[in-house]
Amino acid sequence: MARDTAIAWTESTWNPTVGCTVISPGCTHCYAMREAARIAGFGGPASAKYRGLTRNTKGGPVWTGELRFWEAALSQPMRWARPRMIFVNSMSDLAHDDMPREWFARIWEAMTAAQRARGHVFQVLTKRPDNLAGLLAQIGATTAHPGIWLGVSAEDQRRWDERVPWLSRLPTEVPWISVEPQLEMIDRDPTGTGWVVIGGESGRPRQRARSFDIAWARLMIRRCQAAAVPVFMKQLGSIARDDDRSLSTVHYAGADPEEWPRDLRVREYPV
Repeated sequence: MARDTAIAWTESTWNPTVGCTVISPGCTHCYAMREAARIAGFGGPASAKYRGLTRNTKGGPVWTGELRFWEAALSQPMRWARPRMIFVNSMSDLAHDDMPREWFARIWEAMTAAQRARGHVFQVLTKRPDNLAGLLAQIGATTAHPGIWLGVSAEDQRRWDERVPWLSRLPTEVPWISVEPQLEMIDRDPTGTGWVVIGGESGRPRQRARSFDIAWARLMIRRCQAAAVPVFMKQLGSIARDDDRSLSTVHYAGADPEEWPRDLRVREYPV
């Protein structure tokens, strides 16, 4: 798989909107906030897309809450001739509270058109599945479109219980869950979902990341295998532990499977 992103479970990222709002513990050390601030600091035309979307705090850059539509990005999937997996809005949330129906409709049209013409797979992930269901209903998207996977983030059991049930109401052939950064043990049955991604939290410096116990991953992998749900172990995070023992990794995000216990080296995709 040839990819132009460091996100191991996809090949490309596409951001027709940028900017977001912190809404739950999984957002605290969001990589996208840091990345937006970094790009905005470059100066020049390339930084205009992200300028002003974050504010500096003692804990690092934080979203201001502004959502910005970037029309020039709409045509990008059509310019990719080779079919690929595309993570939609890695720097935002497609179902943000301030997402207008008009913007959403144009983004959805761009996805469906590029999927038909180029054969891409679009991977949508949200922390706001109720908003996503509402936006889809507003534009009349009530049936699953091939190649558009709709998923939710669930960093702890509370967010799993709040968000995962919405998957049954979303029109998608692959309802999926990103358990990243996983912040606690999640003992839940993934039956009925199409894919689960697991990962610990990354951070620079490492001390900023919250720790990840590999027992959490082992439980989720077993749960997925018992339910015949494809599971993808993305990374151990910057601070991984096995019970009370720390696991040292060279890669700052613990993203090299060669450094993992062998039973965690599971990277499956939906068929």
